[in-house]
Amino acid sequence: MAGGKKKEAVTPPDGGWGWIIVAGCFVVTVCTRAVTRCISIFFVEFQINFTHDYSRTAWIHSLVDCTTMLCAPLGSFIGNRLSCRIAVIMGGFLASTGLVLSSFATSLEYLYLTLGVLTGVGFALCYTPSIAMVGTYFCERKALAYGIAMSGSGIGTFVLAPVVQLLIDHYSWRGALLILGGLVSNLCVCGALLRPVAARDEGKGAPAAADGEKAADGGPPLGPLVGSRGREHSCFCFRSLQEYSFLLMPDFMVLAASFLFLANGCSVPFVYLVPYALSVGVRHQQAAFLMSILGVIAIVGNITFGWLTDRRCLKKYRSVCYMVAVGMEGLCCLFIPLLRSFPLLVPFSVLYGYFDGAYVALIPVVTSDVVGNTYLSSALGVVYFLHAIPYLFSPPIGGWLVDQTGSYMATFFLSGFSLISSSLLLSAAAVIRQCQRTRTYATNSDPKLDTCQSAQTDYYKASHEEPKLTTNMLSV
Repeated sequence: MAGGKKKEAVTPPDGGWGWIIVAGCFVVTVCTRAVTRCISIFFVEFQINFTHDYSRTAWIHSLVDCTTMLCAPLGSFIGNRLSCRIAVIMGGFLASTGLVLSSFATSLEYLYLTLGVLTGVGFALCYTPSIAMVGTYFCERKALAYGIAMSGSGIGTFVLAPVVQLLIDHYSWRGALLILGGLVSNLCVCGALLRPVAARDEGKGAPAAADGEKAADGGPPLGPLVGSRGREHSCFCFRSLQEYSFLLMPDFMVLAASFLFLANGCSVPFVYLVPYALSVGVRHQQAAFLMSILGVIAIVGNITFGWLTDRRCLKKYRSVCYMVAVGMEGLCCLFIPLLRSFPLLVPFSVLYGYFDGAYVALIPVVTSDVVGNTYLSSALGVVYFLHAIPYLFSPPIGGWLVDQTGSYMATFFLSGFSLISSSLLLSAAAVIRQCQRTRTYATNSDPKLDTCQSAQTDYYKASHEEPKLTTNMLSV
C-alpha cells in the first residue's frame, strides 16, 4: 500500500521451496499429533503411579487434544499478524518446556497443567500455521502435498510408539517425557524453514513484504503516522471481521457441524486401544505395536488418498471420498469389541489407520474447497477449534463408561456412531444441495419463465458476490 504501488497476486509455485515447507509441516505433525497419540502409552503408567481411575487419568490426553484445538485460532492469529515462522518457533519452545516440566510431575493435577495445557498451547501455535503454509505453496498438487505433510502423524506414531515403550521400560515414564521434550524442541527448527510466498510489486521485480516481514526501505513520516492511527485501527478491525466472513457460508456451517461429530469419535480409539488390548491379555509390546501398525498404515492412507483425489476424474469428488473415509472408520469402531486377541486386533489397526490417514489428509483440502485459499488459515483455526470441546470430553466420558459398565463396548460404540453421524450429515447436505440445483436448473430452463422470476433467480445465484455500483444505481 505504501507509495501507491500495486502488488501482483501471489501464484502458488506448486514446487520449489514448497517441498521444504511440506517437509517442515511433516516434522511438525510428527512432533505434535504423533506425540499426542503416544501419550496413551503412558496411560497405564500414570494410572498405576497416581492410583486414579480411568476417567481422571483420561483427562490428561483430553487436555492435550482440547488445548491444541481450542487455541488453534490463536495460532492462526499470530501467523496472520506476525508470521507463521514466529508462531511455530514460539510453539516449539512452549511444547518442549511443557514436556520437560511434566517429567517432574508429582500429581495428576500437575500433569493437567504442564502436559495438558502448556504443551497443548505450544502444539496449537505450531499446527495450524504450518498446515496453512502448505496451502499457499500448492494448488494443482495440493492434496498430494497435504497427504505427504500429514503422513508425519502416521510415520511418527509408527516409529514413536515402540520407542516410547522402550524408553519407559529403560528410563521410566519420567525419563521418556524428558526425551520427548528434547525431540519436540525440533519444532523451532521447522519454524525457521517456513519462508512465506513473497508478492511482487507491479512494474518492479523486487519482492514485497509478506507474512509479517516488513520491507527495510524506511517508514513514513511521524506526522502522517500519528494522524492515520485511527484509520489503521478501523482497517484492522474491518480486516479482522472480513477474515471470518466465511462463517456465514451455509456449506461451511454444515462442514463445521460434521466436524463436531467427527472429533467426538476419532480420539477415543487412540486413547483406549492400548488399554483395551491389555485388558484382553495382549502383552505390552504387542499393544504398543498395534499403535505402530495404525500409524504406518495411516501413511498409506495419507499419500494414496492425497494422490487419488488430485486426479482430474476424482478432484470434484473430494468431499465424497472424505465422507467414505469417515464412515468406514466409524464402522471399524463398531466391530472392535468383538476382537479379543492380538491377531484379531491387527486388521482393526490396519483398516482404522488407513481411513484415519485418508480423512486427516483431506480435512484441509475439503476446507479449502469450501472457503478458498484466501480464508484457509483462519478457517483451519476455526475447524480445529471445533475439535476442542469433543476432544476434551469424549475420552473422560469413554473412561466413565468403562468404569460404570466394566467393558469397553459402550465406549467404542459411542465413537463409531459419532463418526458415522458425521459422514451422514455431510451426505444429507450434499443430497439436499443436489436436489436444489436440479430444481433450479429445471426452473431456469422453462421457456415460460417470466422476466421477474428470471431476474430474481439471477439475484440469488449471485448473492455471494459483492454488490457493484453501476451508473443506473448512481442515477437513482
